[in-house]
Amino acid sequence: MSVKIRLQRHGKKGKPFYSIVAADARAKRDGKFLEKLGTYNPNVNPAIIDLDVDGAVKWLQNGAQPTDTAKAILSYKGALLKNHLAGGVRKGALTEEQAEAKFTAWLEEKATRIATKKDGLSKEQAEAKAKALEAEKAVNEARVNAAKEAEEAILAEQKAAEDAAAAEAAEATTEEAVTEETSEEATEEKSAE
Repeated sequence: MSVKIRLQRHGKKGKPFYSIVAADARAKRDGKFLEKLGTYNPNVNPAIIDLDVDGAVKWLQNGAQPTDTAKAILSYKGALLKNHLAGGVRKGALTEEQAEAKFTAWLEEKATRIATKKDGLSKEQAEAKAKALEAEKAVNEARVNAAKEAEEAILAEQKAAEDAAAAEAAEATTEEAVTEETSEEATEEKSAE
């Protein structure tokens, strides 16, 4: 029986969540498995990987073959390195203490790189949030200015309409006065005749 270390897909459409399992190569993707080694959640940045490194190393030493994605995950978590160091201990190239020291040093270096990435991501998110806030303030300010300009334009139109009405009223009174004068003159002319 050939054993594969592979991913089993769970979760809903568009939001995958994977279990890392050791399973018979002939079993269905989401079917029977021999042992669950961990989980992988790619929906967050950085992805959350929970892996039993010692269990994965045990399966690798027994001949289990990881799939491409599982191999990348095992490498990321250090299971392949630990398997490699265990092979060196078996051959006598390293002692158990040296192998453990190398693995611990690698884990510490990996932790600092992950922390740096998280800090960079949080800084980028803060900058993006600040830019979005500035853009929103600019839009709101433009909206307020446009509202003030519209209000001033309406007031100017109302004033112009009032001035035009006053001018028409004054013109109408002048026309009435002129018509009255002409009618009086016409009456005076008729009476003079």
